[in-house]
Amino acid sequence: MTFDMLLSTFQGVEALMHSDPQMIAARLGLIVLGVVLIYLGKKEVLEPMLMIPMGLGMATINASVMLFDPLNLHGGLGTLFLEAQAGATPDAAKNAAELMFIMGIDWLQPIYTFTFSNGLIACLVFMGIGSLLDVGFLMARPFTSIIIALFAELGTVLTLPIATLFGYTAKQAAAIAIVGGADGPMVLFTSLKLAPELFVPIAVVAYLYLGLTYGGYPYMVKALVPKKLRSIEIPPDKKQVQISSGAKMAFAVIACIVLCFILPVASPLFFSLFFGIVIRESGLKQFHELLSGPVLYISTMFLGLLLGILCEANTIFDPKVLPLLLLGMLALFLSGVGGIIGGYAVWALSGGKFNPVVGIAGVSCVPTTAKIAQKIVRKDNPRAIVMQYALGANIFGVITTAIIAGVFCSLIK
Repeated sequence: MTFDMLLSTFQGVEALMHSDPQMIAARLGLIVLGVVLIYLGKKEVLEPMLMIPMGLGMATINASVMLFDPLNLHGGLGTLFLEAQAGATPDAAKNAAELMFIMGIDWLQPIYTFTFSNGLIACLVFMGIGSLLDVGFLMARPFTSIIIALFAELGTVLTLPIATLFGYTAKQAAAIAIVGGADGPMVLFTSLKLAPELFVPIAVVAYLYLGLTYGGYPYMVKALVPKKLRSIEIPPDKKQVQISSGAKMAFAVIACIVLCFILPVASPLFFSLFFGIVIRESGLKQFHELLSGPVLYISTMFLGLLLGILCEANTIFDPKVLPLLLLGMLALFLSGVGGIIGGYAVWALSGGKFNPVVGIAGVSCVPTTAKIAQKIVRKDNPRAIVMQYALGANIFGVITTAIIAGVFCSLIK
């Protein structure tokens, strides 16, 4: 072992001895949590495409900064990988110089600056999601989908006033409340527009909880819906409506134009989602393969990786951030309850011929909650198939959340 290696080891031990014991414990806890996320992703208890890169990023960053304070790394809030608040000062010239300096040092900074912190990655993910959505499920049963999706926005609506009671401004409360819509790209976009100072913690909390809903919502459904109702087989439609690709494409084009006209501030999200749907239905095979494959998977991979890197202990355990942990959980819990209430509403209107478990799919974590609904129902009754109803509610849930995000961004000053 050389003298330099011995000196480096001694300095590391000395730094560890002088570090804050609570922060060390917090970082060790996040390392363990990161490993758990990787394991649960591998077992598909949680969404693997998001949780595996996020878990590895979370564990790695907290191990990397164990021996120093990232707040003082370059004079700002940063890590070995990136500085989330780089360029946040009002001085434009200083911002440009600071960003150029940091992008030459922190290897993920260019990806964060050019795709994450400006909302581009959210739009790319939305294009990929749109290319996978079959709006025929929504068009075949519009009223069922609309009722469930509206009820499933309960968390978004109620968390807004609750967040203001915690001392957040109206804009900050709205950015937090949109977590209840359970749509990650929407959370990124809305927090950037309304509360950029809380963008990082809101994004981290939202995606962490969205991943955990895959494991938590089944328990909620089983607690709120008795087995007898979970086993209901929905009778087939009397008239099987065949919707052509041309009709689906027309719906996407018209919906995109109308929604962009009414809520122009959310146009990037509407355009990205409906562009993906139009490409799917247009028959442009090359574009569809591009959006549903490389664009979606590369964006999701870097999204999970960046979110994990941002899960550094100083960010997660900031006293200003701790209420976000509670409010994000509350928003998703209330939305799940609202979705089940919507499922019960449709069940009552149908004379008991509808399976209320479908209500959880109104929480628009596409297509996770739809798969949760089908998995629960099939376990109790292997003959019951609810996927087509769940996907309809899922898709309209995305549109509903985008509309609410646009309303928040347009009206809250």
